[in-house]
Amino acid sequence: MSDQVQPALADEVIVYRKRRWVELALLLLAQTFGFTGWVLSHLNLYAELPDGVLAVAGIWYGMGIATHLVVRFLLPYADPLILPCVFLLNGLGLAMIYRIDQIPEPVKADSTTQLIWTGLGLLLFSLVVILLRDHRRLQRYPYLMFITGLILLLLPLVPGIGWRSGGAQIWIRVFGMSFQPAEVAKIALAIAFSAYFYEKRDVLALAGHRVLGVELPRARDLGPIMVMWLACLAVMVFQNDLGTSLLFFGLFTVMIYIATQRPAWPILAGVLFVGAAIAAFKFTNHVPRRVNAWLNPFSDYDANLQIISAQFGFAWGGLFGRGWGLGRPGLTPLAKSDMIAAAIGEELGILGLMAVIMVYGLLIARGFKTALTTPDGFGKLLAAGLSFTFALQVFAIIGGVTRLLPLTGLTTPFMSQGGSSLIANWIIIGILMVISHRARMPQAATAAPQEAEDLSATTMVIPR
Repeated sequence: MSDQVQPALADEVIVYRKRRWVELALLLLAQTFGFTGWVLSHLNLYAELPDGVLAVAGIWYGMGIATHLVVRFLLPYADPLILPCVFLLNGLGLAMIYRIDQIPEPVKADSTTQLIWTGLGLLLFSLVVILLRDHRRLQRYPYLMFITGLILLLLPLVPGIGWRSGGAQIWIRVFGMSFQPAEVAKIALAIAFSAYFYEKRDVLALAGHRVLGVELPRARDLGPIMVMWLACLAVMVFQNDLGTSLLFFGLFTVMIYIATQRPAWPILAGVLFVGAAIAAFKFTNHVPRRVNAWLNPFSDYDANLQIISAQFGFAWGGLFGRGWGLGRPGLTPLAKSDMIAAAIGEELGILGLMAVIMVYGLLIARGFKTALTTPDGFGKLLAAGLSFTFALQVFAIIGGVTRLLPLTGLTTPFMSQGGSSLIANWIIIGILMVISHRARMPQAATAAPQEAEDLSATTMVIPR
């Protein structure tokens, strides 16, 4: 098959490039950063190469090449930059978890467990690519997805299976295995919102009364936003999880705004969230503690040790960092999970952390570009919503670690220790790759004319 197709659209000849060789080259380069970080950590700590270095290299690079082959044969037109960005972040996270593993005695093996979770995530990514050849199939079940997402979101509150850890009740434990259902809930709710808002976009865009120059939605259309507001309020109050409530309500708000393009919806959502946040600050215990740790961390050294240690780590790392294996990131509590950005900043420096943030920015930008180029409205909403979950998570957790925002319990995507988040994020990448493949391939072969409408009725952007 030729590597490019030249369909005629109006008077313009448009060249679609698959760029799979570019993806492979960038993928191998991205994997090398993580692999080198692991080797350097061991060299600096023990002055010798790690045992089984060739076996680990074969496993790590083999995982990347196998994933690339799945994409090459099943999604030849998919975006060539998404996969390398994700492997770069995943590899750096594995290397940093391994480095922190070496601090206590006896040495832990959390990095090995995380590598196994990575393999399982790649397996589920491949299953999504194989089984979900057309993302529009997900559009058929909006109410089922919505109910499933709400049940998963509130499942940790069920007595007997809900499990509290670190002050937040966001886990369930079944047969000795712990899992964070909110990670899967964000996928189900993103699909549900996309399908529902695309179907009801004209109704939701109708204006009601005008207040202070803003046309508010009709009262009869406020049901969905009130349901999500109450659900997120329940998460914030009863599960002690400010980050998850912020993520889901932010996802809902952005997607309804994209669907209707009416500023009244985000304004109304913002007022509701501020009201809930003020109430939570006055009537709960955990929200005032987070705000105090943000504004006055040294007022209580013991309670705010986590954020204080992160700031000292940034200061000691400086601009260029101490180097792999040469810092002391283990002094920061939860350095492998919530505070892995602080460990990166200490050993790779502020420049290293900024580079990681730029990789996240590139990944999110490619996700939004996929949303722009997708010809069907459901795909636009779904790609934009899934990309926004990454954007909000990165902004909230790294902003909290650097004291730009109050610290939340969100994970750093693909880098933090934890199987629930890693698996869910790889599934999201699988869905994004399917959408990008459908967006970049010749449109005459993918969609009927009635499916090529755009939410904004603007001209379609053609990828090159």
